[in-house]
Amino acid sequence: MAEVRIRGIVKSYTSGVPVLKGVDLDIRPGELFFLLGPSGCGKSTLLRILAGLVKPDGGSISFDGTDIGSLPPEKRHAAMVFQNYALWPHMDVFENVAFGLKTSGVRGRELKEKVMEALELVRLADFARRRVPALSGGQQQRVALARALAVQPALLLLDEPLSNLDARLRDAMRSEIRRICSLRNLTALYVTHDRQEALSMADRIGVMHGGLIREMGDPEELYNFPRSRFCAQFLGDVNIIDGSVRDGSLMTPFGTFKLNGKAGPGCVAGIRPERIRIVEPGRPGSFEAVLEERVFSGDTCDWTFRVGEQRLFVRESAPESRRIGATYHLAFEPDFLLALTDADGE
Repeated sequence: MAEVRIRGIVKSYTSGVPVLKGVDLDIRPGELFFLLGPSGCGKSTLLRILAGLVKPDGGSISFDGTDIGSLPPEKRHAAMVFQNYALWPHMDVFENVAFGLKTSGVRGRELKEKVMEALELVRLADFARRRVPALSGGQQQRVALARALAVQPALLLLDEPLSNLDARLRDAMRSEIRRICSLRNLTALYVTHDRQEALSMADRIGVMHGGLIREMGDPEELYNFPRSRFCAQFLGDVNIIDGSVRDGSLMTPFGTFKLNGKAGPGCVAGIRPERIRIVEPGRPGSFEAVLEERVFSGDTCDWTFRVGEQRLFVRESAPESRRIGATYHLAFEPDFLLALTDADGE
């Protein structure tokens, strides 16, 4: 368990084209921190810099107050779980998990105890002598995780570790990784472009774009109260509402609403689809809308309505049957309106 402090990390692979533009980040001891962002935003580069696999052009990194920037990977007490597992196919499960320990000079009884402890943690103790090619994708990911845990790292680094698994296995492994990090009180940095992974697993999330962390907070805070249009749209579906913002209020063809948050120049208004309700006619604050489309997903349905030139997407749980082309009434609480900076993050 380590406290990680990152200051002013910059990196370019090509002269004049920065990948990281001066990243600052503090990760608390025992925290499962997620870096969430689109491909090419710099999140995996930052992870590899922490591991010592890539050298930054500038900046500093410390673990528990000790600068580790000049240390080689094997001296950093950081272990990495790769996207492609990076297991040795000619070795069995035990030998794969033992690899890092042997490199550190661990032998004999201590080696066996540490390997089996790690395999017990990922629930693969009975597979110790199984060959890697005979394992499922989920089992291989557990072996890769056990190998990282066996060396008892101060910092666990996870680089999109679930991207090669199918949806059912991803859900199962999310719970496993969360359980293990909590059980071991691990400090972990997890990189992903999958918002569901981040929202369901993280203690805190940093949203990256264009080589910088643009917003940071716990999952509920970031999802419910994003500050920028980019963050709001990356974390989930959001309606961007046409209208003018003046004196902290949004004026639209279907009403004037007080915006939640600071509505400065250049702000746009947004609202999550699940915050809009289909209501009975006559409800105060409601307005008419014509139903244009539906996307049924079982327990939810996404409806597309039109109010004049404005399209509104509404997500309804336990949906009723509704008729395309019919007029319905919509309403929402103004407190759920978001004031978003209209910057693209660059």
